Formats: sequence, C-alpha cells, structure tokens
Amino acid sequence: MALFQSNNPVFNEKVLQKAGSSHAEGTMTIKGTINKMAFLLVLVLAAAVYAWGAPARQQDIMPFLWGGALGGFVLAIIITFKKEWAQYLAPAYALAEGLFLGVISVLYSNLYEGIVLQAVGITFATFLAMLILYRARIIRATEKFKAIVFTATAGIALFYLLAFVLSFFNIHIPFLHEGSTIGIIFSLVVVTVAALNLIIDFDLVETGAAQGAPKYFEWYASFGILVTLIWLYLEILRLLSKLNKR
Repeated sequence: MALFQSNNPVFNEKVLQKAGSSHAEGTMTIKGTINKMAFLLVLVLAAAVYAWGAPARQQDIMPFLWGGALGGFVLAIIITFKKEWAQYLAPAYALAEGLFLGVISVLYSNLYEGIVLQAVGITFATFLAMLILYRARIIRATEKFKAIVFTATAGIALFYLLAFVLSFFNIHIPFLHEGSTIGIIFSLVVVTVAALNLIIDFDLVETGAAQGAPKYFEWYASFGILVTLIWLYLEILRLLSKLNKR
C-alpha cells in the first residue's frame, strides 16, 4: 500500500517503511497507541493546570511560556528525526507543551472570560467528530485528499513564517489577529485544515498497525496526533478571540 507523505511532519511514507523494518520490541497496535495518547494528554493537562496556577502562586509565567515553547520545539525536532526516542521524549514534549498552553490559556482567559473552556470543548468535539467521520469512512484519506491538505498546510506554515519574519520589521498583517471578516474567515480555514490533519493522522496510525510497525511507533504516532491537537487548540483560541473582539 503506497502512502502519500502526510502534511503532519512527523508522519510520512519513509517513516513507516523504516519503522516497519524492526520488530524487536513487538509490533504497534491501535489500542496501544490510544493508551499512550491518553497518557500524553494527561501529562499535558497536568502541566497546563500547574502553569495556570502560577499567577495565584505569584510566580513569573514567562519562564513557563518561553521554556515550554522552546523546549517543546526542540524536543519535537529531535523526535521527528529520532523517532525511536519518542518513547522517552514524547512525555517530556507533552509536559513542555502543557506549560506553554497553560500560560497561553491564562493570557486569553484574562482577556475573554470562558474562552478557554470553549476552546477545550470545541477541540475535543472536533477530535471526536473527525474520528467518527474517519471510522465511518465518510471522509477517506485518499491520496488526492492528502495532497490537498498537505498543500493547504504548507501554505499556512509559509504564511505564518512570513508574518513572523515581517514582525521583526514592524510590519504586521492586520487580519492575522484582528476580528475583521477576513480575519475570521482566515481562522476558520486554518481550523478546518488543522482538523483535516487528524484524518490523515488516524489513517497513518491504522496503516502503521496494519503494516506491523515496531512497538515504539505507538509513542511516535501519539506524539504526532498531539502535535495536531495542540495546533488545533491554538487556532480555535485565536478564532474565538477574534469573534469576541466583534
């Protein structure tokens, strides 16, 4: 079965082919992946709750913000290139991102009451909806579907990178943060693309299990889904903030 390269950078055909070449520790299963995904989510939640309580403890939140963001980024890069280390580094990644998300959530909550609970609820509702659509085969991860989502995701990534570079020259793209009609439409498109990433992630988990990928790939796959979920949550927060501005 040929696999188109996933838009999620931690999943692609070469990864599955290489992973399938080793079975010393047993083979990957969907159940095992679900269990590890649940564990990583618990770590994210625990770290986020701890960071959320930092202001009440009169702690400086900036170390959590930058430490979590940079630490998570570095760990993600390492895991992407050293997938067999995922069983050791994925929990650390979850903790780092949890600290980052906790601080981001506090900042948004200070601006708009109730926005964090709304974002969490919508994120997990979207996850379940995508899972149902995938399991019912209503949305299929065909190669055409993967190509479209990959192209859209790459375009969004390049746009964000351009906006980041321009910010150093005090050039800001208004609709990226403002609650204009264009800004809201843009965020809706990004949220949709992030959600569609989950379909490809689910397909690759199922394919990895079917092809007998090694056991550590369960951690790697769980890490990949977590990357998508974090992106989805942040984009939903951005969208809700734009709606609140109106």
